[in-house]
Amino acid sequence: MVTSEYERRIAARFAIFDQDGNGYIDREDFSGAAKALLAEFGTAARSDRGQALYIGAEAFWQGMAGIADRDGDQRITREEFVNGAVKRLRDNPDRFAEIARPFLHAALAVADTAGDDAVGVENTARVLKVLGLAEDLAATVAATLDTDGDGRIDEEEIVRAFARYFTVPE
Repeated sequence: MVTSEYERRIAARFAIFDQDGNGYIDREDFSGAAKALLAEFGTAARSDRGQALYIGAEAFWQGMAGIADRDGDQRITREEFVNGAVKRLRDNPDRFAEIARPFLHAALAVADTAGDDAVGVENTARVLKVLGLAEDLAATVAATLDTDGDGRIDEEEIVRAFARYFTVPE
């Protein structure tokens, strides 16, 4: 049962991970997100970037399952997600974000159409939209991710934002 405001905020994040809307998070949600990102940026699944994204998605899934799948059924319920995420965030929000780093790194590489190890705000908004944010919200969030104001979003900005995402209100 979700009781605190903090837990309610984290529970609201569940839908972002439940890509297919079936009420739980599983491996297919992560591979589906990878497939959708590859399609958005016209990247072949068998390319180096495509393979890196699928490997990153699998690593992300394994990390999430490791902290949240309490019954070992390879599915994370909303309650398991809230309980696992709350515990990990209380321990160390940045460490929690590290489970997403391989996926985030690979997603940035796919969205890096300029080939300079960073992604423009517009492409970042495209990634966020593919992952489930509304178009207007995706654009706003992408703009705020550019913490150094250079118009580009790099891996450290993304990883830090991932950790903050679970600790701030909607």
